[in-house]
Amino acid sequence: MHNLSSPIWQPFTQMKTAPPPLKVVKGSGIYLQLEDGRTLIDCISSWWVTLHGHAHPALADTLYRQAQQLEHVIFAGFTHDPAEQLAQKLLTHLPPALTRVFFSDNGSTAVEVALKMAHQFWRNQGQHRDRFLCFEGGYHGDTIGAMSIGRGSSWWHPFRPLMFQTDLIPFPATFDGDEAVAAKEAQVLAQAERLLQARGDRYAGLFIEPLVQGAGGMRMCRPQFLQALEKLVKRFDVLLIYDEVMTGFGRTGELFACLKSETVPDLICLSKGLSGGCLPLSVTVATEAIFQSFYEDDPAQAFYHGHSYTGNPLACATGVTSLGLLEQNPAYKALENLHQTYLRQYLQGHPLLEHFRVCGTIAAMEVKTQSASGYFNAIAPLLKAKFLEEGLLLRPLGNTLYLMPPYCITPTELETVYQAIQRVLTSLA
Repeated sequence: MHNLSSPIWQPFTQMKTAPPPLKVVKGSGIYLQLEDGRTLIDCISSWWVTLHGHAHPALADTLYRQAQQLEHVIFAGFTHDPAEQLAQKLLTHLPPALTRVFFSDNGSTAVEVALKMAHQFWRNQGQHRDRFLCFEGGYHGDTIGAMSIGRGSSWWHPFRPLMFQTDLIPFPATFDGDEAVAAKEAQVLAQAERLLQARGDRYAGLFIEPLVQGAGGMRMCRPQFLQALEKLVKRFDVLLIYDEVMTGFGRTGELFACLKSETVPDLICLSKGLSGGCLPLSVTVATEAIFQSFYEDDPAQAFYHGHSYTGNPLACATGVTSLGLLEQNPAYKALENLHQTYLRQYLQGHPLLEHFRVCGTIAAMEVKTQSASGYFNAIAPLLKAKFLEEGLLLRPLGNTLYLMPPYCITPTELETVYQAIQRVLTSLA
């Protein structure tokens, strides 16, 4: 039972039944040192943000130097070098059609910005488009708009009366050896086309987590599907919006999923690894056509959105350094082969595992249980506790077991993680 003497209310936690939180006193690379003396390997990059490992000296030095120069300034009517450098550096790595960078604070707000931009883009042109197409199992954040376009998540039932209506289509999740994948994709595309034919002039945009649905269970789709989806929504003149909050900055094996899939969204939402895991920071990047629809003499056509910490210099400076580290050492490109090797060596054929899949730095699989698959599968807390005993920070998404380590992990360290997973699963078989 949780200690009621602590004033802290933790996220995604039933405070009455959860065990006391573990106090971390130090981080270094892939390791977290606990107050009780234990050391854990951070196998999930601490909710997918820590790209280069904990306490990276280059990021720490950047943060220190920037704090001595300028810690913050209002971003309405002002600018500064870290924000300008980060925006320019980002654009060199994104498709050329994406030209305008809007700063905010976190993944949810990046998505809210995209929602509002898409809606007002059409309104500024005299069109009323108030609906969005989304995918079952999608997760885009915990603010009301983000929940509305990710309404497939079961833990949002208490908030459904607050959400606006969206149209959901299935996500063609696939895995190694999936012989039905092409048929699934065709069915999804056909369903999307029927909706677009029926009310295409009402849709402001289509939201998708490209290649990998994160919190929905690390469900993966093929680049071919995204290419066909892009052609479909463009044919009906609907905006294509990518939520790359999780998939961005190397997670899929390329810097961005749009590059790996060779597709070009109209809006892209980025956060998590944007600052290298140092500080909250996000951007929504738009095409020039979207920006120009707001660029008028009429004040009513401006985009009225902002946050107190928009374009924070500390966060932007670490973002510039983090992107530089990715450019200098694209270690994320090597992790896919390592995952495939160790999956085959240690976990393939295990009687408790099925539906193996890998995309870049992400490896995932399902643990077979008697209960239905999903986020609230009872196997999750049991697995989490057993992995902690092995010195691993792993947080299964229900019965979905996944790995998403910092890029600084060595082949030997990653192999020890797979060996520990094998031991845990063998103890349960």
